[in-house]
Amino acid sequence: MGHRLGKAVVAGSNPARGFMLIKRQDRVNISASLESYVKELQLERFFKKLGASNPEMLAKEVEHFTTKEAGRRDEIVISYFREDGVNRIVDTITSILLAPPKLPANAKVLDIGAGTGFFTVQIANKLRSKLPKVSFYAMDITPAMLLSLEKKNAKITPFLGLAENIDGSIKEARKYFDIPHKFDAIFSTLMLHHSIHPEKIFKSLKTALKRNGKAIVIDLCEHGFEEFKTEMGDVHLGFKPENIRKMARKYFSNVKTEKLPGICCECSGRSAEIFVAFLQNCS
Repeated sequence: MGHRLGKAVVAGSNPARGFMLIKRQDRVNISASLESYVKELQLERFFKKLGASNPEMLAKEVEHFTTKEAGRRDEIVISYFREDGVNRIVDTITSILLAPPKLPANAKVLDIGAGTGFFTVQIANKLRSKLPKVSFYAMDITPAMLLSLEKKNAKITPFLGLAENIDGSIKEARKYFDIPHKFDAIFSTLMLHHSIHPEKIFKSLKTALKRNGKAIVIDLCEHGFEEFKTEMGDVHLGFKPENIRKMARKYFSNVKTEKLPGICCECSGRSAEIFVAFLQNCS
């Protein structure tokens, strides 16, 4: 799984003190370690440490996804996009990851806002069929989602983090897990519209990427379904692709955005189109 086997979780009021060194030959139950870690973590304090502008709101968002979606997230995604739409999203991200600039054989790839890893696992399986030595990592703000991902045993390293501060999230995670400092590629699927400050995510992506690293963002186009904010915990009602380009070009010299024709997020007869943005870190 890529976790450091030299550390394990023990109970304690302070999660930083909840880790102790053990003999390397003593194998650790990784799922139990992650479960203990997220159980002891105080989310609002964690978000404040990462510089979140509204940690209370983030904590409420985590509660929403924990109580309403974590247990059935995969079913929800399939109902929104149907199997064909899911396959096209997976194929789109995989094809961009495999396109030039070529990823190294031992590339480190991160999914931010990974949730239960519904897309992460499928993309990892497809990419590993071409690049077997690629390592995958998944970051999310909802502990319950990461626990669901962990149970899939997909050889993906999950860690808690804030998309607006990926670099800071990595530094925190490295205290407990074996996480790279920077990544060859980062992708995000349907996370951006949950971000309080989406423009900060593009800066965050740039700082977490290696030189010539690539990023892929897939999300909803602008729509008018105001009720999505209460029904699905959305913060933004999608985005205009041209506005995504403006935000991204502040930090990336190579930015391409386009709609994904024929793919929509459908819910109770309401439909919102999907866009994909490709970003390259050339400096």
